Amino acid sequence: MSLESVRAFFAEKAPDISVIESAASSATVVLAAEAYGVEPARIAKTLSLRVGDRVVLIVTSGTSRMDNKKVKAQFGGKPKMLGVEEVADITGHEVGGVCPFGLKAPLPIYCDVSLKAFNIVVPAAGSTHSAVRITPDRMAELTSAEWVDVCEVRA
Repeated sequence: MSLESVRAFFAEKAPDISVIESAASSATVVLAAEAYGVEPARIAKTLSLRVGDRVVLIVTSGTSRMDNKKVKAQFGGKPKMLGVEEVADITGHEVGGVCPFGLKAPLPIYCDVSLKAFNIVVPAAGSTHSAVRITPDRMAELTSAEWVDVCEVRA
């Protein structure tokens, strides 16, 4: 279901972007980097957070780490990662395939400025064996994401 919802998203909003499937798992940043032949920082990981009574998705560079103080300042509350079942229930995507595309229901999406270091990033596409290659600005545009600075970049 999830991979299909992502395919439908791109068919409607950006037919020029194709979902890439890999025989190898891309469920983690390291595995995704190996599967798609890019450095880990270029993997666009999606964090699913609850801040107070809101659920938000933050897409960030694969090697960045969420800065709790920055998140709290940006969103007005302490962030808590969603549990595995909650992620699937809310986004429609299983952990390892979570992305800002083809969501079960609209959610606020934020792109961390760490993604701007790259001309192309590789976010998941709804499953642990799929992804897309996309510019950070196009991803933000297609998902109506707001740019934020809530992570610390790590080498």
